[in-house]
Amino acid sequence: MSDFRPCIVVPVYNHEHAIARVLGQIEAHALPCILVDDGSAESCRQALVALADANSGWVTLHRHPSNQGKGGAVCTALRLAGELGYTHAVQIDADGQHDTRDIPRFLEAARAEPQALVSGAPVYDDSVPKGRLYGRYLTHVWIWINTLSLDIRDSMCGFRVYPLASTLALLARCRLGQRMDFDPEIMVRLHWAGVPVRQLPTAVSYPLDGVSHFALWRDNALISGMHARLFFGMLWRSPRLVWRNIRRNIRRTIARKTR
Repeated sequence: MSDFRPCIVVPVYNHEHAIARVLGQIEAHALPCILVDDGSAESCRQALVALADANSGWVTLHRHPSNQGKGGAVCTALRLAGELGYTHAVQIDADGQHDTRDIPRFLEAARAEPQALVSGAPVYDDSVPKGRLYGRYLTHVWIWINTLSLDIRDSMCGFRVYPLASTLALLARCRLGQRMDFDPEIMVRLHWAGVPVRQLPTAVSYPLDGVSHFALWRDNALISGMHARLFFGMLWRSPRLVWRNIRRNIRRTIARKTR
C-alpha cells in the first residue's frame, strides 16, 4: 500500500505508574502516538502533561474533562488520527499488558491487507485472573453466534490495528458502547460491514501497575446488553451473513481444486 500512514492510540485512565514505561516501549517503533486522557485524576493528568511535553515531537495529548469510558477514549483517538491524516491506528492499552514488540508484526499484516482489522489473539501468562479468563469464553460463543461464523477468535483484546476509513465510517453511522463493551462491539460491526478480520497470537499479561478498571457488575451488565443488541441485529442481517459465508466457502473450494 503506497499510502500507509500508521499511528498508535492509547486510552489512559489513572495509569500514571505504567504509562511512562509503555511510552518508552512504543518510542522504539518510531511512530506518532495519540494519548487520550479519559478524565484521569490530577496526579495522572500531570504525569501525562509532563510526558507529552518531554516527547512533543511524536506524542499528541488530548484530555476528556470527565471519564467517558475506554470506548469513548478510543473513539476520540481514532477521530483525531483521521483528522491528522493517518490511515491506520494501532490501539494499545496504557497498563502495560500488551507486548509492544509485536507492533511491527501487526503493522506488517495491516500493510499486506490494508482493508482488514488486525487484532490480537491473546496468549496469557499466569498473571491473568481466572475469572476474567473463563468469562471471556462466554463472550466468544456469543460473538460466534452474532457473526454466524468463527472468524473472530477473540473480540476482547485491546491490541489491534484499525483501518481508519472503514472504522470512522462505522463510527459516523452508529453509536457504540463506550466502556468495556466497545472492543467486542466494534469488531462485530466491522465484520458485519464486510471488513476482513485477521488475528495474530500475542502475549498478554496483567497489568504493570496492578490497576484494572473492569467493574465486575457494571461491565458485565454492559457486555450482556451489547450481546443482546448484537443478537437482534444479527437476526435481520442473517440472510446476508449466511450468503456471504456460502460464497466464501465456494471460492475456497474452487481455489483448492485449481491448485
